[in-house]
Amino acid sequence: MATYYRQDFLRTPDGASLYFRVQGEGQPAMVLCDGLGCDGFAWKYLDPYLSERHRVLRWHYRGHGSSSMPEDDRRIGMDYTCADLEQLMEAVGLPSAILFGHSMGVQVALEFHRRCPSRVAGLVLVCGSYGNPLDTFHDHTLLRRAFPAVRDAIENRRVLARKVTSLLMKTELVVQFALRTELNRFLLDRGDIAPYFDHLARMDPVAFVRTLDSLKDHTTWDHLPHVRVPTLVFGGETDRFTPAWLSRRMAETIPGGEFTLIPGGSHTAPLEQPGLVQRRVERFLRTHFGVRPGPPPPGVVPPSG
Repeated sequence: MATYYRQDFLRTPDGASLYFRVQGEGQPAMVLCDGLGCDGFAWKYLDPYLSERHRVLRWHYRGHGSSSMPEDDRRIGMDYTCADLEQLMEAVGLPSAILFGHSMGVQVALEFHRRCPSRVAGLVLVCGSYGNPLDTFHDHTLLRRAFPAVRDAIENRRVLARKVTSLLMKTELVVQFALRTELNRFLLDRGDIAPYFDHLARMDPVAFVRTLDSLKDHTTWDHLPHVRVPTLVFGGETDRFTPAWLSRRMAETIPGGEFTLIPGGSHTAPLEQPGLVQRRVERFLRTHFGVRPGPPPPGVVPPSG
């Protein structure tokens, strides 16, 4: 039974206030790294399952969720994200942990391993890329070509962009478009995706595009052969944000990397097939860290299917 709980903010030297939450007891510890524009919705089922027997750190990037921007709002992106994570782990007393990354969180986890390898005991990489995400979105480079114009429009009309984004993300049209074109509406509970749109409606779009700008030319491809910790990679069979072939390629390049394809899974596969993900993570922890399986806590989907 998870007994330890702490929720707080860490003030960085440049003025950002980083939200974090630590829950649970037991080793190895876990750190959950979100996707771009996310504040933890993708971990709805996996988080309580892990924190029942492990210490789990959840946190929000700068400008995401409950975390604020720094005093100089240009100080946002991969360099600051990795530095923030190191400060957070130090502040909560985690010498090392297994890093879980979803979407953008995969890049964060891999880059953090490059910079702070002694702090990473293992990696679980879910529906994300090792880098250059604008080049593989929908297996096309259209987003890379369009992004500069979108970024500049948002930067130059910040107030208008925030109003438009807030209104748009609250419409049924956006929800239905995502369910019918990007996600597996037959596996995904509508209530599980609602927090994502709620968060985007509240998020400053400048924080979104500046974070994405720091990702578009960032890659850890050259680092993959040097990842010498147990690594489990998940790919969604129908994922159009991060095509499954990319996840498989990443797993094959990491020494000893393990790959699991989630049948029917889209970019939100941890919400669409939570039982399968839990079961595979459980086996990974048992094989590499000697963790014995335990019963899922009340309300958590059991590892089946």
